[in-house]
Amino acid sequence: MPTIDALASRLQSYLSPEKINRVRRAYYFAEQAHYGQKRASDEPYIIHPLAVANVLAKMHMDHQSLMAAMLHDVLEDTPMTREAMARQFGDGVADLVDGVSKLTHLEFEDKRHEMAENFQKMAMAMAKDLRVILVKLADRLHNMRTLAPLRPDKKRRIAQETLDIYAPIAQRLGINDIRVELENLSFAAIYPMRARCISAAITKARGNRREVVEQIQGMLRKRLEEFSLADSQVYGREKHLYSIYQKMKEQHKPFKEIMDVYAIRIVTDSVEDCYKALGAVHSLFNPVFKRFKDYIAVPKVNGYQSLHTTVIGFNGIHIEVQIRTHDMDAMANHGIAAHWLYKENDSENPTPTQARARRWINGLLEIQQQANSSIEFIEHVKIDLFPDEIYVFTPKGRIMELPKGATPVDFAYAVHTDVGNSCVGCLVNRKYWPLSQPLESGDSVKIITAKTAHPNTAWLNFVVTGKAKSAIRHYLKTMHEAESEDIGKKLLIKAMGQFELEFADITDAQWRALLDDLEVPTLEHLFSDVGMGTRLSFVVARRLAQQVSNNESIAASRRASAVTLRGTEKLILNYAKCCAPIPGDPIVGVISKGKGLVIHRETCKNIADIRDDQQRCVHLEWDDEMGGDFHAELRIIVHSQRGVLANVASAIANANSNIDTVNMEEKDASVSQILVSVSVNNRVHLANVMRRVRRLAEVVRVYRVLR
Repeated sequence: MPTIDALASRLQSYLSPEKINRVRRAYYFAEQAHYGQKRASDEPYIIHPLAVANVLAKMHMDHQSLMAAMLHDVLEDTPMTREAMARQFGDGVADLVDGVSKLTHLEFEDKRHEMAENFQKMAMAMAKDLRVILVKLADRLHNMRTLAPLRPDKKRRIAQETLDIYAPIAQRLGINDIRVELENLSFAAIYPMRARCISAAITKARGNRREVVEQIQGMLRKRLEEFSLADSQVYGREKHLYSIYQKMKEQHKPFKEIMDVYAIRIVTDSVEDCYKALGAVHSLFNPVFKRFKDYIAVPKVNGYQSLHTTVIGFNGIHIEVQIRTHDMDAMANHGIAAHWLYKENDSENPTPTQARARRWINGLLEIQQQANSSIEFIEHVKIDLFPDEIYVFTPKGRIMELPKGATPVDFAYAVHTDVGNSCVGCLVNRKYWPLSQPLESGDSVKIITAKTAHPNTAWLNFVVTGKAKSAIRHYLKTMHEAESEDIGKKLLIKAMGQFELEFADITDAQWRALLDDLEVPTLEHLFSDVGMGTRLSFVVARRLAQQVSNNESIAASRRASAVTLRGTEKLILNYAKCCAPIPGDPIVGVISKGKGLVIHRETCKNIADIRDDQQRCVHLEWDDEMGGDFHAELRIIVHSQRGVLANVASAIANANSNIDTVNMEEKDASVSQILVSVSVNNRVHLANVMRRVRRLAEVVRVYRVLR
């Protein structure tokens, strides 16, 4: 069981006595605050914060991080406030603890929403201080180590959350040691039987592999001595449990094939020695074509640097070799926490790895600002926690890191949101390139923009970065709101007509009184609410009439003119699938909360009960120039004979229509029925299609299906 004295002894190697005493003080305060509290294992609660501090001490984190580790559950589990903590231990520690603390004072719909809201809060705190995520990762690591006493369902939920969010974050920040342990512990919690089987197989294979690994190491050491690199360290490395399982699952390979690849790491004193060691390895074993990667010249997005090569050793065995310096090795294991010496002025001179981490977190903030909800935000974050990257170049030669599969649109949004929003085309390696085609490492990309351009909804089908997805959705949502205002204003004017009110006659004071009464900040918000269906135009108009006349018994005196549909409201109008209205059909708009207007034919059976409800139904008419593709279903009775379906399809095509779906079935030996969905512009176009089909000699009858 860890003790504060053991921790203090460890801290003496890099912290001053004064700072160690501050950590001790935080420990004693936490011990008193958590007095009487127990963990699920029935151990004193203080064991957990002390263990979290020990994890951070191994990374040589500063005293404020260690104090925050000691106090990280105090705000959640005790009556103490952030202000009181700031007075006791300073704003720096209080901010760290507040960033890690969950939102305990709010009620959530379910665990998914709770996790999303808490992660969003933590992400915003990370933007101010990177140490927040390090404390959180250490907290999660100890919680994963002590899952045993929990219920199986709770274990699986926590483990899945760890695999989805925290292990990828650890990888994104280059903290490999924590990432590997989080993955292994999560795997064992979600699939205990599989973890035990693979672990037993690794133990069994280890004895057979040891001799081969030692032989490879001996050969490499001898060759490195010949290249004057005798001081370099050579050692074998084992694949961890979860990575073996993932490779078996993704590559559909048996355990034996995964274990047939041997892994060796060479650690040198300098970058120059890394390249000399690479030459030594390739002079001893033949390299495998296209299996060399230089992450020293072009580091990974998380700051990882190393030379990777795969060679063919004796008896045809494959050997994966990593070559790096001691500093690179520390960075690979501890990421942004490597050599952390946090001082007040360090934020002005961050390490390159810390600077990359800050850029990523600033990107998270931009996504958060554009997301509609915490759930959407966390889904975008998951997209950006990718394991593989490609490296492409701007026209000026700057390297940009993107996830594998990224397209020019992703690149445009990575440069700047405004560039993405105005993108119309691109040049890749000086050649025109489709916006939807993925880029490859080494490509040089130039984005072509236009001031009048705007994002296309279809882009959401192929972009892969969270930033691009959130920016496109944000733009479309803004357009949606603008069009909601337009149709909401129309609906309200129509409803006001039922109370003999003219829009132009309403004074600013009367509008202000209505907005205050409805608790809506602006008139634009009111129009948008009406257009989206979250407020009913009839109800708003009636309340306005009551305020204007001070008479609550006002009744509608006449029916207002119908609202005209132009087709530009497509983002906020939905056409009912039950009756499939097309321009020319008599129609009714049904206000549906959150969906705006749902357009039905007046004779639709599904609205029979509410057709005369003025609060829910709006009389509509089509604009004469209404355009677009609409779908109509036809039932065609034909004589059964060869080629009849082809003749029907040809007649429909000659009428300038497309077939969406078609289904043919025999009614008896001589007659068949064809159900076909066609794309038309309006009722006139549909009549022309039906006339063309009816002219066919084999057609008995054709009519539109009206449900």
